[in-house]
Amino acid sequence: MSEPTPTGKSTGGPTALRMILGGYLRRLRESKNITREDAGYAIRSSESKISRMELGRVGFKVRDVEDLLEMYGITDEDELSRLLALVKEANQPGWWHRYGDALPNWFSAYLDLEGAASMIRTYEVQLIPGLLQTREYARALLMLGFGHTPLQEIDDRVNVRLSRQNILTKKDNPPMLWTVIDEAALHRPFGGREVMRQQIQALIKACEMPNVRIQIVRFSSGAHSGAGAPFTWLRFGSEDLKDVIYIEHLTSGLYLDRDDEVDAYQAAMEHMCVQAAQPAQTPGILREILKDQY
Repeated sequence: MSEPTPTGKSTGGPTALRMILGGYLRRLRESKNITREDAGYAIRSSESKISRMELGRVGFKVRDVEDLLEMYGITDEDELSRLLALVKEANQPGWWHRYGDALPNWFSAYLDLEGAASMIRTYEVQLIPGLLQTREYARALLMLGFGHTPLQEIDDRVNVRLSRQNILTKKDNPPMLWTVIDEAALHRPFGGREVMRQQIQALIKACEMPNVRIQIVRFSSGAHSGAGAPFTWLRFGSEDLKDVIYIEHLTSGLYLDRDDEVDAYQAAMEHMCVQAAQPAQTPGILREILKDQY
């Protein structure tokens, strides 16, 4: 029996869809005991091209996929039509395409995966997570990091950040956002006292959302397992997509999906959730900081 044809529903964008299609092609190839080298030869290319296709790291040419499906013995016309339609969909630009000049190439893949996630777990040390930032807070951050950038580009970056937040309120299956914020981030007045006051008020309101869970690691917790750097753990509703750990650097983004890597970050996240104040305590902590500092 062949693998069920992926549907592509609620995948979030072309990167996630390419990963699903790539995984499907890999399983078909392996079920036929065909090597990547032989598959590469069938599409007039190389073993490394097949590897990149199966990992979803390159776009798919319709002719290449047609040749591979023929090699793998897929002959049902309906199945072929669905797959080739998905190939064309995976080659379409994502919603952020109109902001392309303002975004680094490596970040578009993250936007895709974030949009496809069923659960987003993130840890932040110095900043409020992007999915919970107010417009004024986001602008203050971007002006700080990219002060030499034209204002129109700053506006585009802010608009992308605010547009990302739409996934939390979408009608169909919005993701669960579970974030752990180091208390230090709440005491860094990016944009000044008024901007931070509005930002903390926005966090208090976000605590009321059924799909948002916020925990704060108090200073009194001392050292903890997340002290190194912020990271995001993405989990997906599709079994075709493995969990991904995303770590952002100044000029690049790192995507980890090996089981041992994901397990290490998962353990760190779970440990932080134990050390942090429980979600029910978060509004009170935020009101306390609001009263004392802003």
